[in-house]
Amino acid sequence: EVEKPISTSCYKALYESDTLDLTINTLKSGKITGDMVMKIENMPAKIGKITGEFRGDTLFADYSFIQGTNDKVTFKNPMAFLKQNNELVLGSGKIETYLGRSYFVKGEPIDFEKVKYKFTTVDCMSK
Repeated sequence: EVEKPISTSCYKALYESDTLDLTINTLKSGKITGDMVMKIENMPAKIGKITGEFRGDTLFADYSFIQGTNDKVTFKNPMAFLKQNNELVLGSGKIETYLGRSYFVKGEPIDFEKVKYKFTTVDCMSK
């Protein structure tokens, strides 16, 4: 059974020719689910789901996505978004892969300063 979200927020990040669209659903348990589409210049679109939870003002999530028309391979990347006022800043950090799963390296800081993508709140488009 799918848990109904208690709130849904939509965000968009623009950087040069790149467009990222993010929808975040907050569940009663505090867990976060959602969808993200990353359209990066000169790359196939990444379309996928996001799951995670806030720890303080930072959303730690896994992004499971397919790239372009290749729906046979699902990629999974860790992501961290820092909530600043009405923005979500996509941080970058060192990632290691262990037993086929990618994680942020423990003890290594995640950079929220030198970033490309800052998501601002937008109206959610109804499907």
